[in-house]
Amino acid sequence: MVKAYLRFEPAASFGVIASVDSNIAYDSSGKHLLSPALEKIGVWHVRQGLCSKTLTPSTASPGPSLAVTSIASSSSSLIAGGYGDGSIRIWDSDKGACETTLNGHKGAVTALRYNKAGSLLASGSKDNDVILWDAIGETGLFRLRGHRDQVTDVVFLNSGKKLVSSSKDKFLRVWDLDTQHCMQIVGGHHSEIWSLDVDLDERYLVTGSADNELRFYVIRHESVDGESVKGGEESSIQSKWEVLRHFGEIQRQSKDRVATVQFNKSGNLLACQVAGKTVEIYCVLDDAEAKRKAKRRVHRRKEKKHSKEVSEVVENGDGNNVNKGDNSSVTHALTETTNPSVTVPDVFKLLHTIRANKKICSLSFCPITPKNSLASLALSLNNNLLEVYSIELGESKKTLAIDLQGHRSDVRSVTLSSDNTFLMSTSHNAVKIWNPITGSCLRTIDSGYGLCSLILPTNKYGVVGTKDGTIEIIDIGSGTCVEVMEAHGGSVRSITALPHKNGFVTGSADHDVKFWEYQFKQKPGQATKQLVVSNVSTMKMNDDALVVAISPDAKYIAVALLDSTVKVHFADTFKFFLSLYGHKLPVLCMDISSDGDLIVTGSADKNLKIWGLDFGDCHKSLFAHADSVMAVQFVPRTHYVFSVGKDRLVKYWDADKFELLLTLEGHHADIWCLAVSNRGDFIVTGSHDRSIRRWDRTEEQFFIEEEKEKRLEEMFEADLDNAFENKYASKEEIPEEGAVALAGKQTQETLTATDLIIERLDIAEAENKRIAEHQEEKNNKHVAVFQSNPLMNGLSPSDYVLSAFSNVHSNDLEQTLLALPFSDALKLLSYLKDWTSYSDKVELVCRIGTLLLQTHYNQLLATPAARPILTVFSDIFYERVKAWKDIFGFNLAAMDHIQQLMASRSDTLFHDARSKLLEIRARQSKRLEERSQTGEVKRKKKKT
Repeated sequence: MVKAYLRFEPAASFGVIASVDSNIAYDSSGKHLLSPALEKIGVWHVRQGLCSKTLTPSTASPGPSLAVTSIASSSSSLIAGGYGDGSIRIWDSDKGACETTLNGHKGAVTALRYNKAGSLLASGSKDNDVILWDAIGETGLFRLRGHRDQVTDVVFLNSGKKLVSSSKDKFLRVWDLDTQHCMQIVGGHHSEIWSLDVDLDERYLVTGSADNELRFYVIRHESVDGESVKGGEESSIQSKWEVLRHFGEIQRQSKDRVATVQFNKSGNLLACQVAGKTVEIYCVLDDAEAKRKAKRRVHRRKEKKHSKEVSEVVENGDGNNVNKGDNSSVTHALTETTNPSVTVPDVFKLLHTIRANKKICSLSFCPITPKNSLASLALSLNNNLLEVYSIELGESKKTLAIDLQGHRSDVRSVTLSSDNTFLMSTSHNAVKIWNPITGSCLRTIDSGYGLCSLILPTNKYGVVGTKDGTIEIIDIGSGTCVEVMEAHGGSVRSITALPHKNGFVTGSADHDVKFWEYQFKQKPGQATKQLVVSNVSTMKMNDDALVVAISPDAKYIAVALLDSTVKVHFADTFKFFLSLYGHKLPVLCMDISSDGDLIVTGSADKNLKIWGLDFGDCHKSLFAHADSVMAVQFVPRTHYVFSVGKDRLVKYWDADKFELLLTLEGHHADIWCLAVSNRGDFIVTGSHDRSIRRWDRTEEQFFIEEEKEKRLEEMFEADLDNAFENKYASKEEIPEEGAVALAGKQTQETLTATDLIIERLDIAEAENKRIAEHQEEKNNKHVAVFQSNPLMNGLSPSDYVLSAFSNVHSNDLEQTLLALPFSDALKLLSYLKDWTSYSDKVELVCRIGTLLLQTHYNQLLATPAARPILTVFSDIFYERVKAWKDIFGFNLAAMDHIQQLMASRSDTLFHDARSKLLEIRARQSKRLEERSQTGEVKRKKKKT
């Protein structure tokens, strides 16, 4: 009889506040901060410091490829997340659900940006391409090719009509989105461009690279009549293709490369974050202020020059020349001061520098400006931390730090309580107590570098072995470190409990294995009993003790040494019993089964070995992981084993049949530790990616043979994909200059959808023939009851073909139709006439018809049979589209009329108040400028 096993599946992941591979971003409301957490996006309520919801991809995919690499928020509730496998997911932050998945990039998404209206989304990738997406229609528009290296950032200009992209190839490219071509290539950078941004009014564009300066560009805008309007400085931009004109540079304070440059929402601040611990905040002055500053600069320079000339003349003793030189220099200074040229330092002034404790990964300005400060700035640090700063004129103050929900470094050990109600984890400077079901952090205790840990059977105290050789006693209830004992002369590598006794054993790098007893005593001056730990015996070994394991009957103690052997001794007399040798590298982990029959060892040589504890014979050696095996543990009262390794995988084994049962993927870095619940219903793993993951046993059964077949199929498909990409794909290493290509890419889903359409077209064609034959028989009075094809579920042939498109995603439609042969495309066109009768399918019919006509245009022209189909379709096509256009126009006119009625009945103004405010400010600044000019002229006249 074939045995069935119960499947384990990922259930929860916690402990990650901000991962290092992506940027952070505020949502449109400014209340929530979007933070990457490996494959998830955490939505943090900034004021409360709590994670209000988590956006988790539903599709299971290999862990490392699904990490979030870029985040962008729109003006609405939509959030775009780019992933390492090239996909982009659009989330609704209010619902917490994934609205759609866009597949187009072949490399990790490195840049995402919405336009101001939120209707368009631009993405850049490691595949050197920029793709423009229709965020409302959830489909790709086109792909822009031309960069020779990874695209690092993108930004929209001129209300979304143009796009600027930066790349590691040291060039900026300006794309015209209407004509879909590259209209300007901007050089001048000496190293990779890592970031760019544009202010709200689109006056200046700033870029940051590995150079020592920030480069600024003036942006040319196009008015309605086509004439160019200059942004920022009023110098003429002569070429009509020249959108960006170099304005100047500012020397940065830090020598590290720029990681991010970003303007705040109002455009009066610019933040420059480097690949280090600093952020430089620049104040952006308006035009009037910049001109005044330029005048003062010119005036100071002229006065300095004039005083120098006067001193030289006095030294020569010519008094008459003093007055002449004075008059001429003043006149010249007056003309230059009236219309000085504004430079970059006149506009951008260094306000102050923020210095963090750790390396900064990314930053984001809050779109809502606080009352008592200039702006609020959020930083993500590479030690799993979020910080929020309030930027004021005098200083920048840290107002919030989100740090309690995760470790600052990798998780080195995890251990569960005897009732599985809480979990203890250790890292380089803290011990944390978690609820393993909800993933909430209950306690945080400062500690040393904890390498191993143990929760005592009473569940009130925990024991932590540190790298310094100390043992720390943790009071779990109060969340305090009760005592720190100097236990060993080297790092404590392993702690294990003594069965049926109030004691535990520690193994250390000082070659000692120590036995400890604990009891509860009431010390003088204390109201309650405290845990008292004492060393009762010590066993000397010949080498570093890496792992210690005790048999369930407390008869044997196994010690793994640095010499790659495992020594088994009697626990009471320390007499030598067995030596297990066979590993080529040191044993890093081991465990003994509940019945004491088997001992399993995992080594740095990537192998698992299963031994019999009675004679010390090796039952089986298994090549388990692609890197070092870091932890193994038996499921209690069974011979099933879990193992984890540096290859980021969790594996489930049958130690009796020596079979691999399951491979669990999800971690994004080396897995250090493992804990199995005492009922075996879930396991917990801790990793170098700072996450703690829980894997639950489900009621779903599986069979070993099925899992083997599934693994072989996955390997076969992966090999096929690689072979196709490497050998038979067209080698288009360097694309055509400024080329435009299709946005989507062919996936397994598009191929499956194409096969389904072809299959249904064939079934529908056969059914139409049967209907025609039945009609002939009916005319010849040979009446018989027509039996429709049961595969069609009672649908007509036309509706049956239409149902094939119900599961085709809008973004995949183009690639699905591209794979259709011409004969099937012609069949599909014949059904479009019937589908136009459905009012909700008009858009789908238009897209299908347009795509098929564009793809097979030449063949359709040369095929006489296609002409009647196209003639009928064209008449209905224009008629249906015009009808819907009229409905939309009527509704828009009605909404405008209602808006005018509401405006006339109330004091509410529906027009843009911002433009009016800008006009008022411009008039006021003009008056101030005129007054300052007249005042300066009067002062000059008085001096002369």
